[in-house]
Amino acid sequence: MKRRWLAGGAVLALTSALVMAQDAPESLLPPGFDRPAARPARTPAAAAAPAANAGPAAAATSTAVVQPLPSGSGAAPAVAVSLPANLPSLDQLESMSPEDLDKALDLRPKDDIPPAARRAMTRVGVIDEGEGGLPFWNLGKQDPGLVRAVLQGNSGKLVSRWGHILLRRALASRLDAPAGMNPAEFAALRAALLVRMGEGEGARALVQDVDTANFSPELTQAALDAYVATGDFTGLCPVIALQGAARKDKPWQVLQAVCDAFAGEGSRAMAALDRLTYYGAMPRVDMLLAQKYAGSAGKARRAVTIEWDKVTDMTAWRFAMATAVGLQPPPALMKDLSLDYAFMAATAPALALDGRAAAADKAAACGVLSSAAMVDLYGQLFDEDDANGEWAQRAARLRDAYVAGSVADRLAAIKELWGDSSDPARLYSRQVLTAYAAARLPASEDLAADAGPLISAMLAAGLDGNAARWAGVVKSGTQGWALLALASPAAAAADKGAIDDFHGADESRGARQSAFLVAGLAGLGRLPLPAAADLAGKYGFALDSQGRWSQAIDRAAEYDNRALVALLAGLGMQGDNWERMTPRNLYHVVAALNRVGLSAEARMIAAEAVARG
Repeated sequence: MKRRWLAGGAVLALTSALVMAQDAPESLLPPGFDRPAARPARTPAAAAAPAANAGPAAAATSTAVVQPLPSGSGAAPAVAVSLPANLPSLDQLESMSPEDLDKALDLRPKDDIPPAARRAMTRVGVIDEGEGGLPFWNLGKQDPGLVRAVLQGNSGKLVSRWGHILLRRALASRLDAPAGMNPAEFAALRAALLVRMGEGEGARALVQDVDTANFSPELTQAALDAYVATGDFTGLCPVIALQGAARKDKPWQVLQAVCDAFAGEGSRAMAALDRLTYYGAMPRVDMLLAQKYAGSAGKARRAVTIEWDKVTDMTAWRFAMATAVGLQPPPALMKDLSLDYAFMAATAPALALDGRAAAADKAAACGVLSSAAMVDLYGQLFDEDDANGEWAQRAARLRDAYVAGSVADRLAAIKELWGDSSDPARLYSRQVLTAYAAARLPASEDLAADAGPLISAMLAAGLDGNAARWAGVVKSGTQGWALLALASPAAAAADKGAIDDFHGADESRGARQSAFLVAGLAGLGRLPLPAAADLAGKYGFALDSQGRWSQAIDRAAEYDNRALVALLAGLGMQGDNWERMTPRNLYHVVAALNRVGLSAEARMIAAEAVARG
């Protein structure tokens, strides 16, 4: 058994903690690395307390029990029995199909939660303001049409990792619905956007904060998508139990049968699935997967062989159901899939570790996985006894990045993990992976040539205090200098000459990094707007053009509305890569965030733009 080299316990955080200024570099040695935790001593179980003395038994009495005659004066008063108005007759019951019979006899209450335990529909969310969430009242007086348009208009794919983290935090916060908007609709819009962002766990937690009796059709659909995204097909069973025949689509009927299996009605559930399979309710592979999933419950176990030969495409339902039953989808079906499947695979607990690691190379760059979660995943890979593939080798190299004998060897391991720049998303994900290892390197003149990417790696995990140690090492006008000029919490006003030097060495397409540097500095107030406008004209871009979105985010910042600024910032950062981002949008995002007190996020977004532009 290999010695476990990185302490576990890193979990996928629903939210990203604020990147706070650090007075001293953060200690980066993983917990337990140099001093294993002491195993708690086993203590004998406490002896069972002696039974209380019940005292002498009460004296038995013999009393005659006489049943009153029906016509006698002691007869109980007759109680009127009220039957439901829609109760079918016996003849109707005999002619009904099993499904119609279930619906007709479903006389269960529509709300099985005691009144004292019911939750209000105000402040729905997961993160309270005291836990890092945004103010609950921010959207209470906003135009519901605007909030609805902002949430529906966001595709969920953002160019910025830190923009993704900020938007996730805003959507998961405990918020009041805008005046005039149904709180269930507001929760549904937020959960649906979280699903589009690849944040299935966050969406599931959000819908679970609403009592199932308060679900609207839109919230039910958002919940269904969230549970599918997390491979938790039984999580929706309470909603199905309450809503019964509210929906008649085939996936809903399949889920009803699955829930019956996990409720102890195995034979009935498998019979229903067989019937749905016969009538072609869903493609055959989907029905076989549902039978395998339902068959894992109770006594209804059956051997089900999944036939992939005739399957030509992959769907979210198919992928989630396959991984939930412990199957690895064929590589041919997983080739060239969208990022949505990488997000699902990176957090799927039943998926093989190497499959999760491959997906993490995309998910981390987008903000779905934290640096700690990446390190924990690679730690599990290293700890496997029979691991010997490329991912196990990378896990071993990550260990070298932490504990190799010399600084040169640690740096070599970090750079080997980064790889080449042919895949920008993979490169940035690997920088997220190596953030803490990079921060443990000394700020030395010997490493000045690699300072830029090392600082970029540190900032990918928000380690601005550790990155600031390199301020005396980086030269003016270099990439490292530019990143620190944006990310350092105490940076001074930027020098136009240093910006010109950076522009002169800028090899990015269209000198985008220089444009992002000017826009970021102007948004943070570290470059006067007249000077920024002069440089923008010199470098061939504009900062002063206005549009409906820029006016909206500027006005939200003027009124100090953090939640609305965060939502509008996410709307303005949509895209597959940083080529879709404009310096003008970056300026308005950074300026608005900085103005409402989200300066840490503003600094990280600005620095990320320069690092990845």
